[in-house]
Amino acid sequence: MHFFNHRDPDTHKGHYGHALLVAGKYGTAGAARMAAEATLRTGAGLLTVHLPQRCVDTMQAAFPEAMVSIDECPDHWTHRFTPDELARYDAVAVGPGLGTASADALEALIEGTMDIPLVIDADALNMLAAHPGMQQQLAQHRAGVILTPHAREYERLFGPDPTPGACTERLRRLAMENHWVIVRKGHRTQVAGTDGTIYTNTTGNAGMATAGSGDVLTGILLGIMAQNKERQYTTEECARTGVWLHGKSGDKALEKQSECSLLASDLIKNLCTVTM
Repeated sequence: MHFFNHRDPDTHKGHYGHALLVAGKYGTAGAARMAAEATLRTGAGLLTVHLPQRCVDTMQAAFPEAMVSIDECPDHWTHRFTPDELARYDAVAVGPGLGTASADALEALIEGTMDIPLVIDADALNMLAAHPGMQQQLAQHRAGVILTPHAREYERLFGPDPTPGACTERLRRLAMENHWVIVRKGHRTQVAGTDGTIYTNTTGNAGMATAGSGDVLTGILLGIMAQNKERQYTTEECARTGVWLHGKSGDKALEKQSECSLLASDLIKNLCTVTM
């Protein structure tokens, strides 16, 4: 992608997109923190993180580059974003560390982002699984949706695969029928496009099986989608690139440390060493 590590000198932060990250509740603010840094390290020009009141000081002290939108609730997400509030953003991601008490707010977010690229991860996926009506609503999205379930989240959303050999074909069908790009995370993460293509990623290693790794991927995807504000790349291309970068940063980390010592924050640090 031309905007990753290749910038026109005559540009400013507005050229690289304003991202909104809805993440974190009291007790899991670290997920929001990691996703936030990954968003900006991937190149987004601006980032606003929506947080409950008790998480705000932590975010602003730990990561001052992010702006903060403050929820009315001290402990978890309750704010129902309006379309006018969301119109200022070029891409939105929701899910890391949220908990599952925010279904009403998620429904409003889906309604308000019909024309804004959307990344859905973690507890937002679990809320989708518990509310099939929201899945039907999400299938009407017009600007591109990326879902990033790991194996358990995938099963909660869609049920178990009928046979082990049927998983790829079923993944292909689900992506095509719902008009979503589905990133099925695992040892060899698969990216299913809305046109039926399946991409199997080859970067990454077992050290990435660690807490927070998925939050970093969400931030990477959000950063890429925010910069894709002119829609010069398809949602599938953005997802494939993000998954590749995520794995490649893990591989770069292993040049200096062991698999068992790898932390999610190491992925963010090593994004700086990846070139395309």
